[in-house]
Order: sequence, then C-alpha cells, then structure tokens
Amino acid sequence: MARTKHMAQRKRNRRQSASTSAATSTPPPAATPSAPTRRSPRGEPLSEGTRHESGKKKRRYRQGTVALREIRHFQKTWKLLIPAAPFIRTVKEISNFFAPEISRWTAEALVAIQEAAEDYLVRLFEDAMLCTIHAKRVTLMRKDWELARRLGGKGRPW
Repeated sequence: MARTKHMAQRKRNRRQSASTSAATSTPPPAATPSAPTRRSPRGEPLSEGTRHESGKKKRRYRQGTVALREIRHFQKTWKLLIPAAPFIRTVKEISNFFAPEISRWTAEALVAIQEAAEDYLVRLFEDAMLCTIHAKRVTLMRKDWELARRLGGKGRPW
C-alpha cells in the first residue's frame, strides 16, 4: 500500500494563544451600526468565500479523498478522456508536417489513434506511479516519467 502525506497538527493551549493574540493584535475598530462579522473558532474573521449563500459552511474533504474518488470514477468509465477536437487538430498538424500529401482522415482512424494514445498514456502513468511508490514517495516527479519510459521495453512499438 502506498504511503500518504499526513499534515502536521499543532495543538496550542487556549490561554497561551489568547494571550499571544491579544498582545500582537491591534485594537478593534470603533463600534459601527453594521452587522457584526462572523469569526472562526480561532477568532479570525471569516471570509465570504468560506460560506454558502444559505449560511452553511463549505464542505472540505480531507486531502486525497476527492482524488481517490475521481480515480475510481475514471476507472469505471470507458469513454475517451482527451477532448476529440483538439486531439484531431494535433493529429492533422503532425501528419501534415511529416506527410503533406495526406490531408484526409476517416473518423474511425482518428478514433483508433486516440484510443491508442490514451492507452499508452494510462500505462505510462501506471508505470511512473509504480516508480514513485518504489522510491517511497507520494509525489510523481519527472524522473519517474523518465524511468518509466526507459524501462518500458521494446514491447511497445511507439
């Protein structure tokens, strides 16, 4: 099982944090007739982006939870992930560079090229992630990509 990053949690004494924040903070502004600002449990004013229109606090998932949910979702789907129009433009641009006499492509050929390209990229991601885990890291780095491509072997014609 892969290691995951753990955020360091710092616990502070309430009396200590209150005395240090009182010593370093500026005096509060004069009372105004406007509505009081909402404060977080630590005493800082909450920004407007942290709450929904209904007044509820925004839901924040732990780090990696949404990523794992997306991985499971994309593993279940069978549709292509790269948008078709930019991919087709890129294929036509590359083919025009290498063979200017080829100007027309059938739809089936473009879909086949896109499926092959996505399959190659998914396998490369898998191999690079295995290299990352082998190095006892969580973050995928450029050297993992390079090692995965180098170890890919001759079984792949591209």
